[in-house]
Amino acid sequence: MSRRTDQRRAAVFALYQAQLTNRQLDDVFERDASLFTRALAHATQDYADDLDAVISRHAQGWTIDRIAPLERAILRVALLEMLHPDAAPAETAIPPEGAIDEAVETAKTFSGADAPGFVNGILSAALREIRETAPHDA
Repeated sequence: MSRRTDQRRAAVFALYQAQLTNRQLDDVFERDASLFTRALAHATQDYADDLDAVISRHAQGWTIDRIAPLERAILRVALLEMLHPDAAPAETAIPPEGAIDEAVETAKTFSGADAPGFVNGILSAALREIRETAPHDA
């Protein structure tokens, strides 16, 4: 696992912990959390409403509140990097397929048996939507 993968997971867990404990994001980071982890988590939190709208469009039969908090955090972080690659430092950009792969692997490691497929389905549908609505070169 790459160092960036660990840092992305740290951002997911900080968002998850902040939501579960009703604490401020800065109060739940590990003491040695990287600047990338902090920037990614804060940007994800800043864009949460927009990210949740994308999740809601593709989570057929599920409201955003029914999605487990950990899976919601995983989805939000991946979508942030897919939709707003400029929200974190440029040298940390990851292609959309990489964001999906990392999200699915995180769900496999830390969530229930159905979570990886759920995460993959939502993120893959979101990527199709992004590509369909992206301006095409003439």
